Amino acid sequence: VQLQASGGGLVQAGGSLRLSCVTSERTFSSYGMGWFRQAPGKEREFVAGIDWSGGRTYYADSVKGRFTISRDNAKITVYLQMNSLRPEDTAVYYCARDKAVYRVDVPRVRYEYNYWGQGTQVTVSS
Repeated sequence: VQLQASGGGLVQAGGSLRLSCVTSERTFSSYGMGWFRQAPGKEREFVAGIDWSGGRTYYADSVKGRFTISRDNAKITVYLQMNSLRPEDTAVYYCARDKAVYRVDVPRVRYEYNYWGQGTQVTVSS
């Protein structure tokens, strides 16, 4: 399974970016997906997740109300729309696939995800 994240870049505070993560897996619609981020010197942290159906999402408190996760199963892609960006959002963002099929929840810890994309850099200037 390959995950390819894109859409990162440099943006001013208050701006927006949309990250995309395309997978090579035809069973994409059977798995939840998540976005994590890692800032320099910090642990990788959960940002947002979406279940296999797209009907359930979960966000870290730090991004709630500003970020939106969505998925398009026909395009085997998961998105992260990031609005009202802040300098503290600066990090490498990673997409990941849930290790459980048809999970009835959105996992928020790294060990529940078994495939990871390569990461895309998001830099927010003040």
